[in-house]
Formats: sequence, structure tokens, C-alpha cells
Amino acid sequence: MSRILAIHASPRAERSHSRRLAESFLAALPQAEVTRREVGRADLPHVNEAFIAAAFYPEPENRPLTMQADLALSDELVDELFAHDLLVISTPMYNFSVPSGLKAWVDQVVRLGRTFDLHLNDGEAEYEPLLKGRKALIVTSRGGAGMGPGGELEWMNHADAWLRVALGFLGIEDVKVIAAEGEEGNPDAFQASYRQAERELADLAESEWVRA
Repeated sequence: MSRILAIHASPRAERSHSRRLAESFLAALPQAEVTRREVGRADLPHVNEAFIAAAFYPEPENRPLTMQADLALSDELVDELFAHDLLVISTPMYNFSVPSGLKAWVDQVVRLGRTFDLHLNDGEAEYEPLLKGRKALIVTSRGGAGMGPGGELEWMNHADAWLRVALGFLGIEDVKVIAAEGEEGNPDAFQASYRQAERELADLAESEWVRA
């Protein structure tokens, strides 16, 4: 896996657990070409009326220059996705979901005619993903414990499921999630969870999943 796009979504810098974990994974792949995109500590614009008008302009090939400007950042972000094989997203879980910067990034890259197409079949909408063949790794931290698959508080975790749906809609269905959780509880338990996440990431960096 030679081309990796890393999306960092935490508003924190070196104090971010998810960011540090993701960087440890990237450091284990020195031969990879890594592009980093900051969405947690950057002022990524949210979708507005001008964006929507431009994105759904009926003749995309004839968009006015002003509309092209409204989509310039979105086009740049979409081009980044297409230029890389593996997507690594580092994000904390905030208030049951993801930070607003990551939501803004997703809204910028879910684009009709760029990352998905829409077809009508007997009047029914059929969606075609355009980013097939890529993989994604979600490296996340959670304040509470038991929020992973099968956990007592899994029902509160809308971050992992939402990201899987958003990525799958674009065609990225091979998604792995590695998490450290419980920061708000027992410090020793959280450190154990963090070390386990480090081991899982180290193993993943050596696996065929990364290199295939």
C-alpha cells in the first residue's frame, strides 16, 4: 500500500490519542507515500447554499466560473481521495458521533458525479459508488468503555457506524476500526486499551491487508 491519505479529525494536537495512534501506524510504513489532511484543527467550511447550487447544477460541464470556485476545495479533496489507495481517519468520538470538522470533510467529498452517481430505474433511485477498490482504517478514541461491537454501550456509538455507511456509499467497504476507549474512567484500564490499540496497529502495519 504505497499511497495513504491520513485525515486527522481531532481538535487537539499532541494530546490527541487518536492522532498519536494513527501516526504510530504511519511511522511503521516508512516506504509509503503519505498525504496528511487536517480537518480537526483547520477551518474546513461547511456545506452552504452556494455549494449545493453548484454541486447539483444540471449541466456540470458548463458550470459558471463562480460555481467552479464554490466547488474548488471539494474538487481538491475528492482528487486526494482518488489519488490514494488507503484512507486512514483518526478521530475521537464526540457526543456520540464525530467532530464537526470530519462531518464537514465528508460533506465535501460525497459528490454526485464525482464520488457517486445516481441512476433512475423505473423511477427508483439507484446509487453507484465510484471509489471502489480502496480500503480505510479508522483509528478512534472514546471517552467511555464498552462502546465497541458487542459492548454494553455500543448503542451510544454512532461514530463508527456512520463512517462505515458514508465510506461504503462511496465504494470503500473494506474498513477496519481500531479503538482506545475508557479515558473518562479508570486510568489503568484506559492505558491497557491504548496499548492494545498500539499492538493491533503494529500488527496491521505488518499484515497483507496493508500491502495488498
